[in-house]
Amino acid sequence: MRLMRYSTGAALAALLVVAAVEPSSAQTSPAAPAPAAGALNPAAEEAPQRAAPAPQFRMADGIIATVNDRIITGYDLRQRMLVLMAMTQVQPTEENIGAIQQQALNDLIDQHLQAAELAKFEQLKISDQEVDQEIADMARQAGTTAANYLGFLQQGGISIPAFREQMRTEIGWRELVGGRFRDRARVSKSQVEQSMRQLTESATKPQYLVGEIYIEAARVGGMQEAMNGARQLVQQMIQGAPFMAVARQFSAAPSAARGGDAGWIVKGTVQPALQTAMDTLEVGQLSNPIPVDGGVYILYMRDKRSGASTSMVQMKQVMIELPENADEAQVAAATQRLEALRGQLTCDNILTRARSEQGMLGADLGESDVDDLLPQFQQVARSAEVGSVSTAVRTPLGVHLLAVCGRRLGGPEAPSAQQVEARLQNQNYAMLGRRYLRDLRADALIEIKQ
Repeated sequence: MRLMRYSTGAALAALLVVAAVEPSSAQTSPAAPAPAAGALNPAAEEAPQRAAPAPQFRMADGIIATVNDRIITGYDLRQRMLVLMAMTQVQPTEENIGAIQQQALNDLIDQHLQAAELAKFEQLKISDQEVDQEIADMARQAGTTAANYLGFLQQGGISIPAFREQMRTEIGWRELVGGRFRDRARVSKSQVEQSMRQLTESATKPQYLVGEIYIEAARVGGMQEAMNGARQLVQQMIQGAPFMAVARQFSAAPSAARGGDAGWIVKGTVQPALQTAMDTLEVGQLSNPIPVDGGVYILYMRDKRSGASTSMVQMKQVMIELPENADEAQVAAATQRLEALRGQLTCDNILTRARSEQGMLGADLGESDVDDLLPQFQQVARSAEVGSVSTAVRTPLGVHLLAVCGRRLGGPEAPSAQQVEARLQNQNYAMLGRRYLRDLRADALIEIKQ
């Protein structure tokens, strides 16, 4: 079916008559060459707390777009723009009004496509009680009551019935994506173990706790529009718009649902342009827009660390006791005997084999902080592959073979396997949901009224 492309340029400007906007007096200066745009107030990182006066828009209330057999009016677009501004505290200016319109129109198109898809499933009708609970949860995150939260929206000129329908569609879409892709989003044990290994292997590298906003160029009408929109968002956030709220409404990254929280990122695992910015930003600083292939990033440096200091390892050993003053011939003989046995040993059989050999001792060393081990054991504990058995190691107690049977990050910041699994699964759901919506767009007839 035919899909008409749209942008915030002349086509949209011709549709909307913005006869009176009370823009912010702030002006946006050209992006500085330095990666950092400025520092954010940590207290403004979360959701908005105060209602701003409702901007005065006057737009044509006729049909401005159709999505298959559904219509979008000027009133609908104005309402969604007000929701965006209320949620993010982004104030309308002459420079950013086009980007706000574009985001609002994209959101409305997505909502119509989602609502039409939900209508095919009788069991996915969302009750008023579920909508009430969603609003109560949003209010709690903002540190207020549901009544106060709705009052905040009303003060911003937002129609509460329209807002409730938006929430109803969002809840239904989450349930539809969750049910449709439950099997495909499931994370295997091997995927969790691989992710845990990667975390452990990168434990000593510099790491960055990052917030991210990604503006997808194709979604906003091109790379120049993405850069312009990103510059406006940076300026608004420096002036107080909460980063997490802006990310939820404007970001196209999977982390948008978490307020742009990208978690701890290990040095060397991102695109060079993003790595350069992360190396330069200080904690609390917001980056200038960073162009990459396909779009533009804004990064917020929440924290940095040189690497996790605690690494936990599970080891077992077989040893031949020798005094510290044993001569070279005794050490060589013990080493030769252990090396002859090493190829037959695994984590599963090492203790049994040790007990079956005269003059050998086996021990399960359990899980230990690597730093608490004997110095001679630490290199094996840090670098040997899990499941491997080391070559002979000499200590004052004797000669040892060490089986490395497990390794993980330790300390209070180390994620559990369950946390890693949940994050991977959420990433899968986000990716599959975006693909689902992209396919609906590709099959839809979307027209902008000229």
